[in-house]
Amino acid sequence: MLPWDGARGEESLENAADRIARDALGVAPAWLEQVGAFGNARRHPAETDLSIAYVGLVPVDAPEPGGGEEAWFALSDLPVLPPRHKQVIDAAFELTRSRLDYVPIAFRLLPPTFTLSDLQSIYEIILGRRLHKASFRRALHAAWLVEPTDEWRTEQRGRPAQLFRFAPRRRRANRRGVRFELLAG
Repeated sequence: MLPWDGARGEESLENAADRIARDALGVAPAWLEQVGAFGNARRHPAETDLSIAYVGLVPVDAPEPGGGEEAWFALSDLPVLPPRHKQVIDAAFELTRSRLDYVPIAFRLLPPTFTLSDLQSIYEIILGRRLHKASFRRALHAAWLVEPTDEWRTEQRGRPAQLFRFAPRRRRANRRGVRFELLAG
């Protein structure tokens, strides 16, 4: 089941969600957002009438949760969950995907400097699809989201990869979201 608890005392919902995530994961989420309220006939295991759900993301290299029964699961390999928890996961996944064009979620999951391949990999994980490399890079530059550093990282093979950082430039009037071409299959 998903980690859960109620707000304590004067604790806000967001602070409660952050505390619950920290307790379960051992680290603070890099991004946390409310998914919604769930209160239909799909009962919570604790028999509560209403659940307020939050989604939190941690970097790919975050340590395994420890100290309890917590574990990471691929979305395709989730164990059987209570119906409301399954509904929350589906909604959290859709919310994350929908925010990807407008919120710098992927950049919060990377170190301060990264390769464009690292960034593309994060987008592909969240989207669940492969992206066209050239289109991805054009879209990043057109959206003014990254800037190159003077640093390079040697990969296993091939030429060194330039490191970039998240550095959205202030633009006038229209701000463009990031749109990518997906590869088939």
